[in-house]
Amino acid sequence: MAENGEHKMNGTPPTVNPYGRVDEELASVAQSEERRKKRMKCFAYVAAFAVFQTVVILVFALVVMKIRAPKFRVKSATFENFTLPTNASFNIRMIAELSVKNVNFGRYKYQNSTIEFFYQDYMVGEAVVNRGKANFKSTKKFIVPVNLNSENVPGDVLGNELLQHAWIPLTSRATLKGEVAIMSILLKINKSANMNCTMNLNISSRELQDLRCR
Repeated sequence: MAENGEHKMNGTPPTVNPYGRVDEELASVAQSEERRKKRMKCFAYVAAFAVFQTVVILVFALVVMKIRAPKFRVKSATFENFTLPTNASFNIRMIAELSVKNVNFGRYKYQNSTIEFFYQDYMVGEAVVNRGKANFKSTKKFIVPVNLNSENVPGDVLGNELLQHAWIPLTSRATLKGEVAIMSILLKINKSANMNCTMNLNISSRELQDLRCR
């Protein structure tokens, strides 16, 4: 109070701090810069999320939407027992090599199934396929035994075939049900592998010939 009175008495104005306004301006600039940084971070998060969504959509379009059914095939066969009696019948034990070709970028797990073998429209044998898996972009091969016999085939039908040709035409059919796992267990797509193969069993050489699958 005395100093104020002294200033008034002397006719001089009170002393003002020249840095006070500068400090306020600096504080305001700092706050604006902080808000700008927060906005930039928010924009960066939004852009990163948009890029992530784009990548997910591309992966889904390029991988998931192009998942194809694995190929189930008869590859070859050998024979342990080969009996062709004179009354136009057969009783054959075949050891068939099968394959499951998985062309997808994901593991294919399949369930138990049965393969049926036909001579014309008569079933002459079947084999059991145990459940298993084929890794991504790989082919799983395995062996199954098959007992082929002509009990269901009329003797005259088979007899005429054997008189005209030196082979027995066979067809194998099966459906392998399973699922393709994408990104481990995050996404699973059901896919069935269908087998439809034709082949000729050469009686003289006891070999499979003209093996074709589709």
